[in-house]
Amino acid sequence: MTESTLVAPSQRRAAPAPRRGRLWGKLRDRRISGWLFLLPLLLFNLVVVLVPSGFSIWYSFTDWTGISGKANFIGFGNYASLVRDPEFVQGLVHNILWTLFFLIVPMVMGLFGAYALSRITRFRLLLRTLYFIPYIVASVVNSSIWRSILDPQNGLGDLLGINPLGDPDLALWTVEFVNNWAWWGFLVVVFFAAMQGVDRSLYEAATVDGAGAVRQFFSVTLPSIGPTFAFLGLMTIIWSFLAFDYVFILTQGGPAGSTDLLSTVAYRDAFTNLQGGYASAVGVVMALISGVVVTGYLIIRKVRKWET
Repeated sequence: MTESTLVAPSQRRAAPAPRRGRLWGKLRDRRISGWLFLLPLLLFNLVVVLVPSGFSIWYSFTDWTGISGKANFIGFGNYASLVRDPEFVQGLVHNILWTLFFLIVPMVMGLFGAYALSRITRFRLLLRTLYFIPYIVASVVNSSIWRSILDPQNGLGDLLGINPLGDPDLALWTVEFVNNWAWWGFLVVVFFAAMQGVDRSLYEAATVDGAGAVRQFFSVTLPSIGPTFAFLGLMTIIWSFLAFDYVFILTQGGPAGSTDLLSTVAYRDAFTNLQGGYASAVGVVMALISGVVVTGYLIIRKVRKWET
């Protein structure tokens, strides 16, 4: 009998794992494998987002025309001019009004529309589909349809004796109405999905306590979908400062700048006035506003300890 056979099996030293096996074990680690799956997306964002953003920031400090390769550094000259530019100030004011409108009107409509859907048992799918259809239709199509409906000669404008898109006092609100018509159905569907996840026992307990439908909505539904509500509020603010298509298609910022937003101001400066550097400064300001909003949302989420 050899010496090796006299050693207890538990005392025998296991052979070292091959180097390749140890490496594969590390790669199988959840954290490392997660980053490996994210790596292609991160590289893609680096190419198509971070690099152009870096160029935009650089051009905002220059007098670049947008078509020539020459760009002279002028420091904060473009940003100083923004404060004195009446078009920029007007566009910023309109953006704030636009944001307030979409934080109130479609959000309220979406909440109550979703709550109404949650209280019925028949035709839910049909109603959700009807609400959602305007959102998936191209903005060009929606705008063209509403421009024909509101036509001051052959449409609703003629019937009411007004020109909704040609009156400086009505144009901005009209464009907001058209955009809201296509937007609020999306909110209904998202809010409804969030409400479906609310614990039904909370409603049963509220009913036992004598709470009606309105009280249940404010005491049970709203607190339960708080994270979804806050996230949609965040995205509404960001999208409001990026709004462009409906304004450009319906009014192109007119009449007399009454529907100008920061996006249309930047577009006109870049492609009409050939002030690429100045337009880049407008874009950087828009990005900073969005960054402040996102930071505020993350702080609120951390304080409230939202996990979703």
